[in-house]
Amino acid sequence: MFLIFLSWIYILFTTINFGFIFDKIIGIKNNNFVVTSILGLFFTTILASFWAIFGRINIEFHLVLLFFNILLVLKYKFTILKIHKQFLLDFKKLEKVLKLILILITLLIIAQCSTAPFVIDNESYYIQTIKWLNEYGFVKGIANLHIYLGQTSGWHITQSIFNFSFLYKNFNDLSGFCLFLGSIFSVQKLNEYYRNNNTSHLITGLFPIFTVFLFQFISAPSPDIPVYVFSFILFFYFLENFKKVTPEIFNLTVILTLFLVYIKNTTLALAIIPIILFAIHFKFLSKNLFKPFLITGLVFFIFVIKNMIICGSPLFPSKIFYTLKTDYAIPPDIESFYYNLIKSYGYFTDINEYNSRSALDLFIKWLLLPKLNGIFNKTVIILIAVVPLFIYKNQNKKSLWILYLIMVFQLLLFLLTSPQYRFFMNFVMFFSIFCLVSIVRKRKTIEMFLFLSLLPAIIILFMPLSVSSFSNHNYMSKTSSFKFENLVFPHKNTKSNAAFVTFRLGNFNYNSPVNNDFFWANGDGNLPSVNKEQIDYFEKYFGTIPQMRTNDLKDGFYPKKVQNDE
Repeated sequence: MFLIFLSWIYILFTTINFGFIFDKIIGIKNNNFVVTSILGLFFTTILASFWAIFGRINIEFHLVLLFFNILLVLKYKFTILKIHKQFLLDFKKLEKVLKLILILITLLIIAQCSTAPFVIDNESYYIQTIKWLNEYGFVKGIANLHIYLGQTSGWHITQSIFNFSFLYKNFNDLSGFCLFLGSIFSVQKLNEYYRNNNTSHLITGLFPIFTVFLFQFISAPSPDIPVYVFSFILFFYFLENFKKVTPEIFNLTVILTLFLVYIKNTTLALAIIPIILFAIHFKFLSKNLFKPFLITGLVFFIFVIKNMIICGSPLFPSKIFYTLKTDYAIPPDIESFYYNLIKSYGYFTDINEYNSRSALDLFIKWLLLPKLNGIFNKTVIILIAVVPLFIYKNQNKKSLWILYLIMVFQLLLFLLTSPQYRFFMNFVMFFSIFCLVSIVRKRKTIEMFLFLSLLPAIIILFMPLSVSSFSNHNYMSKTSSFKFENLVFPHKNTKSNAAFVTFRLGNFNYNSPVNNDFFWANGDGNLPSVNKEQIDYFEKYFGTIPQMRTNDLKDGFYPKKVQNDE
């Protein structure tokens, strides 16, 4: 806990500095401490993305960050100090109960981040993605080694900055830091609700009631957490400024949307929000489009370049842009295999069953899935049915109807691709809270809900519980609990204790986990690391193996076709 706390002090210091200067460049005129830190996360992520094109995100990058940190403090020390003082003043203004809730949530977040990672994707590609970024930056054709490495998220680039791999190897908790920022923002808005009785403040203020659900993601750098946090902040500014938006607020919504899409391209539907604002306020905003267009073009450029390097094509996975692919691009049959895999995964079926069933059969199967998937899938459909009634009866506003329609559009989009519940949990949480606040508004009841929501998180934190009745994965059948040694040192970045064995494959050696029961797992193996079962599988069924392009791992991998007798 203590080491994580120290690292967060530096992360907060850095993101506030870079958020301040980014704000100054873009001209958002933001005065919210949390939003400034998020802007800093966005700015450093963009800088690191450019850096990763040419080299590793390691001590060299941090020396540059440190130089600019010092430079910013020397030049703008009074303004930056004022930002920190304003936050302390805002904290002092919080109601006593809300101060207690925020302090308790913060301690619980740091404690949870100190436990073993719970998310299964941490073992398949989070750890390895960040390792490659730390040691080599973007690597050409890296997805040929492990197909999931093609998913390199903007959030993993951010984590590769702030895991300080050159100092300590067990920092893996930027998602926890993000939830910490989201908790501050929510508590601040709830405090404001006590004074202005504004519904959007109350909805945002009750975000922490999902703490027990969110806690299971924060001990690993899951992109889902920033998606949930930033979505709530985006929704708040959209609702608050729907009728009258300033160029500064519009720029903020654009940046939040760009960050969300760069973190997880499944959030693309949220791009409708700034488009709607622009369409409604066209005359006013059309004169101030240079900066939002510039930053959008910049992020789009980085996104395409990143994919061209790691996957060999502009979009991954995709069955288009074949003419733009490089000589190290993922083979079309493997890319189709992966695309079909994620398309059928949301229905917990294989591609043959997926293709043989009607759309209605697939929907019913999806709706009736067992365990946690089925619970949330049913919740989504219930919300789709009842939310219009709550909007019409309680808050009949165009802005809420637009968010509702975006939720419906996103669900339909995912039903056609991969309807995994975590892809639309931001809407599930938002509209669940909206329905709740349509019924409950009393201050004591609200605070009771917040305290009660923390109790399960406390219990699970200190008592490992079996969740096999909710989880579909054996790996995630038991929650991670806090141990005494975690007071100072966080748990290592992996939940696995698997040993590794080295194999020779053509022109390179790779490390494969031993006695591994998870096909896609790499764990925390030394680079390059990939499960031998995967290598054998792709060689057997696709006649392809990865090979180094040169003698240097930085130059990446290409797919080599082999004969069965090779």
